[in-house]
Amino acid sequence: MPRLIFPFFSLFFLSLAVFAQDTIKVGEFASLTGGTASFGQASHKGTLLAIEELNAAGGVLGKKLQLITEDDQSQAGQPATIVQKLIAQDKVVAILGEVASSKSLEAAPICQQNKIPMISPASTNPKVTETGDYIFRVCFIDPFQGTVMAKFALSKGWKRVALLTDVKQDYSIGLAEFFVKYFTTHGGEIVKEQKFSSGDKDFKPQLTSLKAAKPDAIFIPGYYGEVALIGKQAVLLGIKAPLLGGDGWIGESLLKVAGKSLDGSYVSTHFFDQDPNPVVQTFVQKYRARYPGETPDDMAALGYDSAMILAAAMQRAGTTDSAALRDAIAATKNHAGITGSITLDEKRNASKSAVILTIENGAFKFEQSVAP
Repeated sequence: MPRLIFPFFSLFFLSLAVFAQDTIKVGEFASLTGGTASFGQASHKGTLLAIEELNAAGGVLGKKLQLITEDDQSQAGQPATIVQKLIAQDKVVAILGEVASSKSLEAAPICQQNKIPMISPASTNPKVTETGDYIFRVCFIDPFQGTVMAKFALSKGWKRVALLTDVKQDYSIGLAEFFVKYFTTHGGEIVKEQKFSSGDKDFKPQLTSLKAAKPDAIFIPGYYGEVALIGKQAVLLGIKAPLLGGDGWIGESLLKVAGKSLDGSYVSTHFFDQDPNPVVQTFVQKYRARYPGETPDDMAALGYDSAMILAAAMQRAGTTDSAALRDAIAATKNHAGITGSITLDEKRNASKSAVILTIENGAFKFEQSVAP
């Protein structure tokens, strides 16, 4: 009997080895559970859709792509551990992730040290790509997004704005900084600033203080979980000033929790599923077919774009060698992405337009598009 078992297992492991040689391993780390799970799940679904499409079309460089996804649970400390594992044990050739800037900032130095290209779908803090020349992103950055919202506020005639910032998130701190910089140098005044921390549930003390300053609008560069609660509590306190935010607002649960409490608010983001652009509508149809009952948000679109840009770079490089792949990603020009035409600049940031949405009757509505 042992003589029969041994050849079977030999063939089994030989098959595994052949499979490994015929695949290109790509790592992904995302918040699939925890406080920012809506971001991570959407980004992962977009990424997976792209990988499946690529493989169905024959793969890349004659090989299928193998996506190895790890959940960082929305927790500090996890991204570093995960990325080390993906590089050392799984031997991935590149890494996709994360959405949250704080998580990307934790992982980026490890990727840079090991010379493994990392592409963030949606981390907008400028420090992410400043880590080194192996770190990229396919989204616009906070200086652009903050400036867009400051210009928008001024265009509405709102000269007195209050600020509510999440001190635990590099994303929130960076976005607030660039909003304030443009706003105050172009005739605006920050009449009051309050802070909160991710995970907080009661914002009434801060909102009461902001209300007393009688602002024309309140800029809240936070994430959807807290913003939904802030919206509801602002209504209870009788705050009439419109609330302004960034792409961190765009989470599946935002409007489910907030209801109509955020009506009259404005937010900058990367993508809108009702954009009539045929590229966008084709993506929306494919996404709904793959995930019945779901509509893609900007994180899903950015996840898809990040995987497609990586695959296109592999094809241009003709190899997965890290240096050649890094150079090919850096050379990305006019990539026809779901979130717009994507060109990576000399700092490895995406130059692209932003979309401003408003909220009416508990639903997003297109307001305008802003070019870089």
